[in-house]
Amino acid sequence: MSQTLSMDATHGVRPSHVVNGVNVDTLMATVNAIQADAGLGACRFRASNTWLSGNHNRSTVAGFYGARQEIAHRQTFKMDADEPAILAGDDNGANPVEHLLHALASCLTTSMVAHAAVRGIRIEALESRLEDEIDLRGFLGLADDVPKGYTAIRAAFRVKAHPKDLPRIRELTAFSPVFNTLAQGTRVDVEVEPMGD
Repeated sequence: MSQTLSMDATHGVRPSHVVNGVNVDTLMATVNAIQADAGLGACRFRASNTWLSGNHNRSTVAGFYGARQEIAHRQTFKMDADEPAILAGDDNGANPVEHLLHALASCLTTSMVAHAAVRGIRIEALESRLEDEIDLRGFLGLADDVPKGYTAIRAAFRVKAHPKDLPRIRELTAFSPVFNTLAQGTRVDVEVEPMGD
């Protein structure tokens, strides 16, 4: 647990409550604002994608909609995806299912760290290893009875924290949006339209 200084418009400089590197004062101000006005919680995150060549494509993330306004990231993020050579790619980036593992790992980590901070649970170190099971016969159209996606994902975490807090930290994974999306499913609408010259 540590403190840093932040500006308060009415009181000048004041210490901020920081746990696990998370500014709990800032996070709780957001929580309290959304609790008082539920409409502030409605967000739309976006990514655009461009095919480059072969199996290589690039996604770009520049901003999102939240708190009833458009919010630009401090920088534009670019994420390349490709396939390994065995799947006719040039290995210019992690493949899409590996990006999904990254999304799950990072969302579980963020959920554990941030929710632990709010609860005063100190985490000194946290790392994870994720592994999936997928049968490519589904994706390749070789077997109609084989799922086209993951059939199982295993996430193993190692956490340096007080032993009594480990069960509580494990429970905090339930707050992860990516975990919940994968576990419960969501509607995905796909449109295809002609591109202009």
